[in-house]
Amino acid sequence: MSDDNADQTPPQGLGTLALHAGQEPDPTTNARAVPIYATTSYVFDDADHAARLFGLEEFGNIYSRIMNPTCDVLEKRLAAMDGGVGGLAFASGQSAINGALLTICHSGQNFLSSTNLYGGTWTLFTQTFKKLGIEVRFFDPDRPEQIDELADENTRCVYLESMGNPRNDVPDLREVSNRAHAVGVPVVIDNTVTTPALLRPIEHGADIVVYSTTKFLGGHGTHVGGAVVDLGTFQWTDDRARWPEFCGPSDSYHGAVFADVLAPMGNIAYIIHMRTHWLRDTGGMMSPFAAFLFLQGIETLHLRMPRHCENAQRVAEYLAEHPLIEWVNYPGLPSHSHYELAQKYLPGGAGAIVGFGIKGGRDAGIKFVDATQLLSHLANIGDAKSLVIHPASTTHSQLTPEEQARAGVTPEYVRLSIGLEDFADIRADIAQALEASQG
Repeated sequence: MSDDNADQTPPQGLGTLALHAGQEPDPTTNARAVPIYATTSYVFDDADHAARLFGLEEFGNIYSRIMNPTCDVLEKRLAAMDGGVGGLAFASGQSAINGALLTICHSGQNFLSSTNLYGGTWTLFTQTFKKLGIEVRFFDPDRPEQIDELADENTRCVYLESMGNPRNDVPDLREVSNRAHAVGVPVVIDNTVTTPALLRPIEHGADIVVYSTTKFLGGHGTHVGGAVVDLGTFQWTDDRARWPEFCGPSDSYHGAVFADVLAPMGNIAYIIHMRTHWLRDTGGMMSPFAAFLFLQGIETLHLRMPRHCENAQRVAEYLAEHPLIEWVNYPGLPSHSHYELAQKYLPGGAGAIVGFGIKGGRDAGIKFVDATQLLSHLANIGDAKSLVIHPASTTHSQLTPEEQARAGVTPEYVRLSIGLEDFADIRADIAQALEASQG
């Protein structure tokens, strides 16, 4: 009796995918590591081969603004880790958010967004997108029923972060996804803070994932980058009239309908349209050197994230007992308002970001930051090294006091991105900086 499953490859674990997905040894040199393909362009086999590539009849390399073999491995690896159908690398996380949203959001249309956002994303949505004629309608992630009230026929997607930065809230992802799908739009989720090591959005109803690869994916603060992963879960053809980008003729490709032309290769119309329109026409591509660095970081992601979480949990518990701390914001603490949701969606750890309110307010917060020695004062998160910043005077300083409060930024708030150092050394630096903050 034959085994029907004998030829099926079992699903691979995250660590294996982080090391192998999207790459075979280099066919020319047999190099095991992913080469850096530092080239602008690629030789065609003949005129017919070139025509097939430009006509989307065949996939391959044309020009590095559109596709590069080093970036291709990164894109395939991220898609595999998230369980998606395709990925696309960008020059930065902001560029990736632009690409993800502007592929489906146009002048006169709107999208719904969680209020709990990274400061740069908030400014992009409220300032730059407004100038492009795109309206953002904000909903409270603790009240996903607002999605029903805000959506209309011109709504294009629902956007949120898997963990709000810097509020450290954990939204009810399944509830948000269900409500977005009920009004006929996809869910776009920024998974930068949690990464596939802690959360796979496809398991909770999301459709499109964006990353700042600058942060935990790269993990070492060496390059800026971003990526979009298409999970292939949203069925654009269920409402063809609503999604002419994929279900109507493309003027750039002689009237080709992407959803139909690409159907034999899967539900990849969204990610291919983004590559052949948004990336091609605006040029925000990732360099092959950057992709190489991010691949190096991803190889240890499944090892680093548990250490980040372990250290952060211990820091949060230490701060919660400290007499100079008014409050601690970490979803791994039972006192956190989203503790139950964190247990549900992040059973492997509540992330590396710890926020706290220091006694003495804004002045004490600034003194604390200036007094740190091991912790680095800079505008980033997700480094292997522990980082610190005072958001009200830096990352969120362009927001009004009301907008800061809505984002969870108060004058006494200090944000830590806990790294991989020995916990005792992290604690010692925090302790001396707290003492210095009161002088």
